[in-house]
Parts: sequence; structure tokens; C-alpha cells
Amino acid sequence: MTDAPAELTVVVADDDEDIRSLIVIAVRKAKLKLLADLPDGTTALAAVREHRPDIVLLDVSMPGLTGLEVATAIRADPAVASSIVFILSAAVDDTAVAAGFAAGADAYMTKPFSPNTLAAQLTALIASTASGPNTDRPMPPAP
Repeated sequence: MTDAPAELTVVVADDDEDIRSLIVIAVRKAKLKLLADLPDGTTALAAVREHRPDIVLLDVSMPGLTGLEVATAIRADPAVASSIVFILSAAVDDTAVAAGFAAGADAYMTKPFSPNTLAAQLTALIASTASGPNTDRPMPPAP
């Protein structure tokens, strides 16, 4: 008999309360444990450093730090660099998407989205990273 897998944890950050509510629905549908849902990048980064979640879902345009700044800070911090970073943004152009991945995102989804679609994307991303860390992601610079 094997132990059940540990429940994966999530921190969510989006300045739009309605969007955060949709993200929380998706997190629950994907059977993930919500640690915090926050309205800005500054408190999101603090929560990531405090809780060390498995997954961080970030809006790009937020008060305080942007989602891209939070993603960059996560990748630069060895204590949390292994967290999966998922960016959600209304920006759909190639430059915006490239900027998300350059900041360290593992996935990028455009708004609007349905909670079912986001839950499916989260489940697929978790499955694709279950075999180990993303070795394609650039490593943070050495201190």
C-alpha cells in the first residue's frame, strides 16, 4: 500500500478580486491547496517566501511588484526557485508572452479564461513537471 501523494500548495496573486475568485475555483477543481490569494505583487512575494508553495499563479499588472518582477525574484531565490510559476495576463502579443517566459514562468495563459480550462492547464503542468525540475529553465545566478 502506498501513501497518498502530498497535496500541492498554491499562492495566487491578482489585483482583480473577480479574477482571483475564478483562479481560486480553478485551484480547487485541480485539487490543489490554496495557501493565499493576494491583491498585489509585494505581498505575493512575501507569501511565497514564507510558505514556499509548489505553484505560484501571478497576474502581470499588479500594484507593488508586477507579476514579472515576482517571477524574477522567485527564480533568483534558491529557497523558492523550484516553485512552478504560472502567469495569467490580458496581454496576448508575442512580446508579452516572451517577457513572461524570460522572467521565469513555466506557463503563460491569457485572460479571459474559464476556471475549467485553467484547472486543466494546472493539472497538465503538474503532470509534466512531476518527473523532476524544469531543466530548460535558466538557473539563478550564484550568490
